[in-house]
Amino acid sequence: MLYHAYEMQKSLLSSAGNWAAIGAQLLNNPALPMGYFGTGPIIASALQVFAHLYEERGKPVFNIKSVEIDGKDHAVEETVVLEKPFGSLRHFKRKGLPKGSPKVLVVAPMSGHYATLLRGTVARLLENQEIWITDWADAKMVPVDAGHFDLDDYIDYLIEFLRFVGENTHVLAVCQPSVPAFAATAVMSAENDPCRPASLTMMGGPIDTRASPTSVNDVAMARPLSWFAGNVIATVPFNYPGAGREVYPGFLQLAGFLSMNIESHMMSHYEMFKHLTLGDQESAAATKRFYDEYLSVCDMTAEFYLQTIEHVFQKHSLPKGEFVHRGKPIDPDAIRDTALLAIEGERDDISGIGQTRAALDLAEHLPEAKKKYYLAEEVGHYGIFNGSKWRTRIAPVVEDWIRANARG
Repeated sequence: MLYHAYEMQKSLLSSAGNWAAIGAQLLNNPALPMGYFGTGPIIASALQVFAHLYEERGKPVFNIKSVEIDGKDHAVEETVVLEKPFGSLRHFKRKGLPKGSPKVLVVAPMSGHYATLLRGTVARLLENQEIWITDWADAKMVPVDAGHFDLDDYIDYLIEFLRFVGENTHVLAVCQPSVPAFAATAVMSAENDPCRPASLTMMGGPIDTRASPTSVNDVAMARPLSWFAGNVIATVPFNYPGAGREVYPGFLQLAGFLSMNIESHMMSHYEMFKHLTLGDQESAAATKRFYDEYLSVCDMTAEFYLQTIEHVFQKHSLPKGEFVHRGKPIDPDAIRDTALLAIEGERDDISGIGQTRAALDLAEHLPEAKKKYYLAEEVGHYGIFNGSKWRTRIAPVVEDWIRANARG
């Protein structure tokens, strides 16, 4: 019922948004004088903001055509090199990249947003590295006969992706995947797999949420797992390929993120409204681009979501040494030669300070020279992997670490 009620509301608001867009176009038509006088520009701007907020959104595209280096544009090739039911492996390489440049697997979060949320991350790394990224599927688009997808499957996907990319690959995990990426590294290290990561960078990840708990952690701890199973899990309606699959809907995750900073989001849209009334289309377009990505959400399988709540946020299985993969205990101490870099944001309100750094202590026999911690001052969660501070301050730290820890 939850998903059906949302679909009905979305349909109504989408229709209203379409009418608002038509109204804004009429008022902005230079052939009609009403848009130039009185409240015409104000009404048109308000309609544009409303229409943008409730327009239909599908899966965004990366659309990284080129990267600029020293004032010169270099074309970028993008291809899907491996496809699986719940995610594909996407490859990016810029023209003119020196032979033997580092290979980096970027592990995108499976937390309600698409991998394109890391567009800025990929674009910056493309300057000096060859990039692969996990492009997770929207669970409501995966037919039920494709099977289930849980934490074990997530780890299996990462191991398969690493073996596909090959030896001497570096991994960068952004937020949620820090835990399964660390687990995959430990599993591969225990097996002495030649394709185990040369380095693993974890950015704003919930390795041990007992350190500096945030409101996100508090919500996950406030209720038993049965409450989440009974109240936030929904069944995909029949108008999607994944009809009948149980999921944690992306719209619920988005509602949670919006509620955490509702004043900020309201102010952003008010500023966009002001830019439109003043004719500052460039500033308004920048806000639109951000929310086009931020408001595009996808569903997670119920089993993956519930296991994440249970083992990452409630039981703290990894830091307690109780995390298992396919029935076998995961031994963090097996990581003996994969260099670990933990990056945290000073103002991160999703993963508190110390949560990611905990990974360095779990690999007890990893030499200290292969461990590094970086605290990004005056940086929030999103700014760790996107924006000017990522490009100018954080990315260079990641690149230096990668080059210092190449294998072979």
